[in-house]
Amino acid sequence: MTIQEVELNPCFLTPKRVKPEYPLLVYLPGMDGTGQLLRSQTAGLETGFDVRCLAIPRKDLNTWDVLAKSVLDLIYAELEKSSQRPVYLCGESFGGCLAMKVAIQTPHLFKRIVLINPASSFRLRPWLNWVSQLTYLVPSELYDVGALGLLPFLASLPRISRSDRHELLKTMRSVPPETVLWRLSLLREFDIDNKQLGRLSQPVLLIAGGSDRLLPSVTEVKRIGNILPNTKIVVLPHCGHACLLEEDINLYEILKDNEFLESNADIGRGLEVRG
Repeated sequence: MTIQEVELNPCFLTPKRVKPEYPLLVYLPGMDGTGQLLRSQTAGLETGFDVRCLAIPRKDLNTWDVLAKSVLDLIYAELEKSSQRPVYLCGESFGGCLAMKVAIQTPHLFKRIVLINPASSFRLRPWLNWVSQLTYLVPSELYDVGALGLLPFLASLPRISRSDRHELLKTMRSVPPETVLWRLSLLREFDIDNKQLGRLSQPVLLIAGGSDRLLPSVTEVKRIGNILPNTKIVVLPHCGHACLLEEDINLYEILKDNEFLESNADIGRGLEVRG
């Protein structure tokens, strides 16, 4: 995928080695929208999945509904190549909100759903809501400073390698101020029909960082868990908001330990080992 394509339309970042015989795992990223921060988890996930990571253009100012339609169009395009396989949907933070919007539109498309520190709790942090409405007053040249100041809230820095800390800061700074403002407004206005959400009957894994300083993620996954009929909650006690960047976190192992892998995913892993 070229940079030009990523800048024009939402697209899937595809690993060098495509595995159409494996279950498809679609990852929807956080506020940065780049998908680049999944890199520390990709190798583990690829032992059992054909991974696709959503990349949203830096200047994309579309609504939740338009973004959800883009994701579904991309998934259907993948399934045209190999339709007889289960689809896992995984959303983190901002992407957790988007995942819920996508899932209620096509409740039977996904075999499993994973939500990691979903940012649907944004409105429960009054100070964040207030600050987000004032950010239009901040000169664009100060956004780099703001990104640096936000890091301790976004991540448990001692648990993240130096290179991943650098990548996180670089990624945060890559998003233009007007896009940050737009995505914050989407989070402020995020709303979802609980009745529609409650119709999602497939297994849903809700993962929360117990030391999330940015959002009340533990409270939020418990709230969502009370709406959905078939959930399992995993609290990672020492993890922050950007938990997938932390060195001792392996998403594939979390899925495996919580019996969240279909037999196809296990078979895929066995093929990988034997190969």
